[in-house]
Amino acid sequence: MSDIDVTRRTALLLGGLPVLLALPAHAQTAPAAPAFSGRAQTIRLGAFEVTTLLGGESMREKPIETFGIGADPAEFDRLSAENFIPADRTGSSFTLTLVKTSDALVLFDTGMIADNNKASLAAAGYTPEDVTHIVLTHMHPDHISGLMAGTVPNFPNAELIFPKMENDFWAANPSEAYTANVAPLAAKARQIADGDEIMPGIRAEGAYGHTPGHTTYLLESDGQKLLITGDTFNHYAYSVQRPGWHVRFDQDKEAGAATRARVLARLAGERIPCIGYHMPYPALAFIAPNGEGSFRFVPATYQFAG
Repeated sequence: MSDIDVTRRTALLLGGLPVLLALPAHAQTAPAAPAFSGRAQTIRLGAFEVTTLLGGESMREKPIETFGIGADPAEFDRLSAENFIPADRTGSSFTLTLVKTSDALVLFDTGMIADNNKASLAAAGYTPEDVTHIVLTHMHPDHISGLMAGTVPNFPNAELIFPKMENDFWAANPSEAYTANVAPLAAKARQIADGDEIMPGIRAEGAYGHTPGHTTYLLESDGQKLLITGDTFNHYAYSVQRPGWHVRFDQDKEAGAATRARVLARLAGERIPCIGYHMPYPALAFIAPNGEGSFRFVPATYQFAG
């Protein structure tokens, strides 16, 4: 596959961004990638409506360098083969979660591309103006870059909510994405701590390691539970079946691995469904035991129908 093919494919997966290439004269009339088609899937969780919104998809090479730092290459290849996936490349989704309660419309994370978010919100029957609250799991660029369009908030009617511990870190060590998207809104944002109830039925649960303040959110309505896991585990096979493998994007790799194992064990033990930001869309699944220290990702099918 040529470099031009790869660039076109990446643009398509991330949402039909314009492909600007120095092409030979005979190729300059190649058609642009199609616009991103929004995707939304809704389930009912007690009195809540929970919708996963596709914000984009991507492919990357050499997944062992991302999900298997320190892993034996032969074992990485074997685990890949057992899961019917190539060991030399991997795909990822970027999935936002929208929760409708009796009096709020809450969006968890904001992805990277505002137009993609708008398209998937439209597929769910909403606009950015309908969102009443934005809740962040953490402040990596792929979770916050949809907050602002220059100096204008993309969700003009939403209260921003984020973990104080997470904001304290990035305020002291600002990334470009933090400076552009969170800093302009931080003064009016609501800052929360581990265990805080954001609103009835939505509780923050610290899951540190991926970032210093990385936080998951437990939804509970009419006795039904679901955990929004953010980036606690970022690959449905490697990070779930081998939670002890270090992940390149975990800022504290030992803490990230320990948190991953703890959260997976809880999900499996309590049989709580979950939504993972980078899981295969629609990103809704269960976690099952898979032997000592290992777990299995079980995509949800019709468990929430009817």
